[in-house]
Amino acid sequence: MKFSIIIPVYNVEQYLRECLDSVLGQTYSDWEAICVNDGSTDGSATILEEYVVKDKRFKIVTQPNGGLSSARNTGMEVAKGDYIVFLDSDDWLELDALETLAKNLDGEDMLCFSGRRYFEDEKNYRQSDNLNERSYSSGMDYYNGNALQSRDFAFVCVVLRAYRRDFLVHNHLLFKQGIYHEDNLFTPMACYYAQKVKQINICLYDYRVRANSIMTTNNTKRLHDLMETANVLAAFFIPKQGFDKTVVYRAITHHYQMAFVNVSKEERKELKRLCDWQLYKIVSHTKLRHKWYYWKNRVML
Repeated sequence: MKFSIIIPVYNVEQYLRECLDSVLGQTYSDWEAICVNDGSTDGSATILEEYVVKDKRFKIVTQPNGGLSSARNTGMEVAKGDYIVFLDSDDWLELDALETLAKNLDGEDMLCFSGRRYFEDEKNYRQSDNLNERSYSSGMDYYNGNALQSRDFAFVCVVLRAYRRDFLVHNHLLFKQGIYHEDNLFTPMACYYAQKVKQINICLYDYRVRANSIMTTNNTKRLHDLMETANVLAAFFIPKQGFDKTVVYRAITHHYQMAFVNVSKEERKELKRLCDWQLYKIVSHTKLRHKWYYWKNRVML
């Protein structure tokens, strides 16, 4: 079994070696690391070249800056492994991560595992989530049982799963480019198409939290992209049949609600213009409180 580790790289020279060393030191040997240099302007490209010399399993793909989704999609296009693992270039894997995945995989479309967060400013870790260990006969059973559970590490994070490459290719699963919240969009759709999912309660991923990282930067575009994500997910799931949609509707409603939280009058006006109110109304019906928020958001200036 071969793993393709997809590593988008953009101006992370300070952290990149730690990331790549965690791949180089894996106790499992059948892997390729596809490092997508997404238009870096610092020393990241030079560091990548060093690792290609060290080990030919490292591969470099260079492209103009297109963002995280674009880099991940590029990596998926050239991946040859049986399974794909996504690794952000300022994070790292536990050294037995691939070996653990190989021991637990048995043809699943997705194998889900735990991770822990490392806070750069505080120089400390936060304990990993305690996950239920079980197998699921469908991705939506997995989603319904876990998506709304209280946890420290967001359920939607794609770095906490190994994906069967043929499953991704067959279902044309790619990341939407040019937006924040790409994981919020990708993960529910992957769960919809998945037919065999397994979850293990083992921490295999270390996620670095930086004050100036993409995920800790807040701006108007993030709110607009959150609204777009809610609209796209609602349009995707509303016509679907054959499974309980209560959980996914509640998750989508949460996206709508969060877009309107603590915004200025002008931002609210623009968000109301971007919101598909017909879709929002449909997904908000699972709870009385969600219905109330729908009407509040729609009428409030």
